[in-house]
Amino acid sequence: MPHDREDGLTDAERARLAAFRSVESLAALADLLGVDDPHHAYFEAKREWRRLRDRELDLSRGAGVPGTAVVVDGHEFWVHGVTHAGTDAEREFLQSNLAPAVEEGAVVYCEQGIRPMYFDGVVGACAMDDYRWAMERCAELDADSHVADLVGEEFEGLTEDIDALTERFREAVFSLVEAGSDLYGDRFAAALGDVASEFLTGHAALAVGDEFESFRLTRAAAEAPARLVDLQRYYERAFLPQPLEREWLRRHDPELELVTHARNARMADYAVYHNDDAERVHLVVGAAHQPGVRYYLDRLADGERSLAGFEPL
Repeated sequence: MPHDREDGLTDAERARLAAFRSVESLAALADLLGVDDPHHAYFEAKREWRRLRDRELDLSRGAGVPGTAVVVDGHEFWVHGVTHAGTDAEREFLQSNLAPAVEEGAVVYCEQGIRPMYFDGVVGACAMDDYRWAMERCAELDADSHVADLVGEEFEGLTEDIDALTERFREAVFSLVEAGSDLYGDRFAAALGDVASEFLTGHAALAVGDEFESFRLTRAAAEAPARLVDLQRYYERAFLPQPLEREWLRRHDPELELVTHARNARMADYAVYHNDDAERVHLVVGAAHQPGVRYYLDRLADGERSLAGFEPL
């Protein structure tokens, strides 16, 4: 089949990506793929989506902080995915590139928690209210902890202990695999990391990109911020369109859905709602949030999403 663009995709493959982007539910995804089980459809779609997106993506490797741009009502909104490591290298990289833009009239909105980490003292860098908003939504859920319900009040705190232990174990395994790359090479480490991810990553974690590859790329970007583009590329490939990832998470962990993908919509709405006259707006968010924030900015730009009812906290 002919390739008529530099991305190497065929017309049929672009149509396939468009079809993925058009579905709004896991049931519709199952229909698209011709399978009976939405659970199976999610995994199958992930594999195909990642392969096609890898060739479609065009993230700049040039100077400045990498990201993606969306024009909403004549204003340019740039979304920059970063780590949460708080390293001196990443702090200097972000400030040296974005502080001059602020001096020229741009506005910087930060995911809650990122401003003090990277932009303390930078006038014009504002914190959003996304995490506090998510916590309020979590408090409104009419559900208790699954584990606490099963084991009783005498085991209060067991859920947190199990989660913390699992996270420490996963980090230790991933660190060991990464260290082995010096001896066995990057390809072997990546293959071993994929195997470890299969065993250590639950269904909910799949929808937030909690895998060896994200672990490795986050560490690399924190020390060498020029590699943020690689981390951003990982998440752009890893996540299906937002409606699908959010439904998957609501089915497996409603609280996690609120503190991850639901915040993407909040941050997009917040930035557009609060921007008055800045021609360029920079949103600095965790790299895992970048594809989702951009998705909702696109919906606002297309008139498919409204700010009606938005209320700042």
